[in-house]
Amino acid sequence: MNTKTVMVPNISCGHCVMTIERELGELDGVADVKAQQESKQVTVSWDPDATDWAAIEALMKEINYPPAA
Repeated sequence: MNTKTVMVPNISCGHCVMTIERELGELDGVADVKAQQESKQVTVSWDPDATDWAAIEALMKEINYPPAA
């Protein structure tokens, strides 16, 4: 299991948190997603045999919550 925490500057409300957790949680191979409004951080755990960080990051960009560079 791989885990990564990234900053997502445009998390501004509870709806943002729910959207991120729901959308990323539906991606095959993603085991856990925790988004935090206060710290603007998203932590994702995934099975490297089922998906990779590039796919997770691409989905974050697609739903308009890209991680900070």
